[in-house]
Amino acid sequence: MSVSALAALLLSSAAANTIIDPMADGGAIASCEQRADSGPAAGSETPGASQQSLEVAPPAAPDSNETLEAEQAASEIVVTARGDPPPGDPLQEINIQSFQLAQSVDRRFVGPIARGYQEGVPEPLRDGVGNALRNVGEPVNFLNFLLQLKIGKAAETVGRFALNSTIGVAGVFDVAKKKPFNLPYRPNGFANTLGVYGLKPGAYMYLPLIGPTTLRDMVGDGVDLLVLPAAFGKPFNRSAYAIPTTTITKLNDRVDRDADIRRLQLESSDPYVETRTLYLEMRRRDIDALRGKSQSEAEPSVPASTDKSGITGRSCLGKREASPGGGRE
Repeated sequence: MSVSALAALLLSSAAANTIIDPMADGGAIASCEQRADSGPAAGSETPGASQQSLEVAPPAAPDSNETLEAEQAASEIVVTARGDPPPGDPLQEINIQSFQLAQSVDRRFVGPIARGYQEGVPEPLRDGVGNALRNVGEPVNFLNFLLQLKIGKAAETVGRFALNSTIGVAGVFDVAKKKPFNLPYRPNGFANTLGVYGLKPGAYMYLPLIGPTTLRDMVGDGVDLLVLPAAFGKPFNRSAYAIPTTTITKLNDRVDRDADIRRLQLESSDPYVETRTLYLEMRRRDIDALRGKSQSEAEPSVPASTDKSGITGRSCLGKREASPGGGRE
């Protein structure tokens, strides 16, 4: 073999065993001597060797702890996107959870039961039972009008109670609100009395089985529930009376508010805020009416931007009777 042929053979062999290592710093060149320990002998060819040398390792899978932290961060954004609670609702996050639970229970159970009750029980019968139960509560209304020094309204309440208990057959028929008597039903309670004498509402709350309320209203409602049992004893202090009468009252309230509750559930952009705003506005108007305060003098209501379903208790949705402050003193 000639010298030139031998030189050509050596050059071609050196070129075949010289590769570019993509993982080396700066794209350095690795020679066949540097790979002699692990690679095949010079001049030999291993299928796929060049492809293997150019493969890049896939990125490492994210750590499970990092993934969990990211998910938690995302959920925190959803929860806190509402912003800081407004001054009147320091328990906003807890209230929202209670409200959402009440909404879920109402859609699955309370609403269907109330609609079944509405379809199965004739309206005159429902109204008659509701009138009778409302008539039983007139002594509480009377007592609070006296405490508020509303003597005229206290007298009207006594007149209503006497008429409905006699002519109205134990309150089944509300004859007092019709001509010639014209004595509308005026609900009242100890929470109103506290408000009339200047006690502020306190923290807003949404409680299971009670619905929207405030600290003042919760205390006042508790006092009202004690009046009849303390004054008259049986049957008002028996669970056999309290449970069925309360259930019927709540069902009647739910039937009356069905259309408004459905609208709230389906159309409101923020049902919780709307419920809170309407409730606080309604209660403010009730107290202002009892104090003889005109709307121009009334304090501004809680705006919805600062920030019922199983809505029970005082309802800001559905039918409303005459305001406790309306009519004669």
